[in-house]
Amino acid sequence: MNVTLKSEAPGETPGLSGPVSSMVFISAGQAWAPLTAMAKADLRQTLSLWRLVWALSVFDIKLRYRGSVLGPFWLTLSTGTMVFALGFLYSELFHIALKTYLPFISLSLVLWSFISCLVAEGCTCFTTQETMLRAMRMPLSMHAARVVVRNVFVLLHNILVIVLVFLILRVMPGKFSFLLIPGFTLWLIDGFAVCLILGVICTRFRDVPPIVASIIQIAFFITPVIWSPAILQHRGRVFLETWNPFFDLLDIIRAPLLSTPISPAIWAIAIFYSAILVIAAGLVFIQSRARIAYWV
Repeated sequence: MNVTLKSEAPGETPGLSGPVSSMVFISAGQAWAPLTAMAKADLRQTLSLWRLVWALSVFDIKLRYRGSVLGPFWLTLSTGTMVFALGFLYSELFHIALKTYLPFISLSLVLWSFISCLVAEGCTCFTTQETMLRAMRMPLSMHAARVVVRNVFVLLHNILVIVLVFLILRVMPGKFSFLLIPGFTLWLIDGFAVCLILGVICTRFRDVPPIVASIIQIAFFITPVIWSPAILQHRGRVFLETWNPFFDLLDIIRAPLLSTPISPAIWAIAIFYSAILVIAAGLVFIQSRARIAYWV
């Protein structure tokens, strides 16, 4: 907001009776410096309230499965059933050994479930909290962080499927497992950025969530989730490694657990796409943060 103080000689202001020594003009401003400062303060408040984010995420999980016997483990059970059913079927269709294909598809489906749920819930991270946004003053980025933490809890439940598959087939992660730490850190940063971008856009334009859902569904089929990228080795993988960001995101987590070396090009592309997401999230959040409460 811009405030301008303008001095006037007494009696020279039309439409006003009596002497006026000064006037104050108030107009809405779009300066990036104050908007950026407020966005940074919002993010700092979210970091300082990490215990509240944790508690709200746990509350969301409990509320979602209230009255259920198994709770979130129902999702784990359904994921495990799908993994074993598709594993036996597609290992025969693709002529891949079950010991090789079952760990691959278990990792792929669990990780893809995390990505798709995070994107879907990120679209509604602000609209579903309309009452809270109107009732109290809280950092807006906290709602995006809440979605990320909540889906991490769900991922931890589904990891049991991967552990079970690895134990049954006696598969052990290899020497590249330490790459999970930077890979998952990149996932958390990307997830938070995606929630901010989609949360703002979908709050302003309510037709976007179905479009995003359709894009995720198409991406599931063109990304090596069910089918292995080894099928296309003899045809080249330029398209997969360059123009499909989902492939790179999956591979930086999936490959270390499958004891497969990761190409430096995949890491470079994954970091490049992450940088684009972070910059886009910053620009969108800085510009639209003050308007979110009016859009919900």
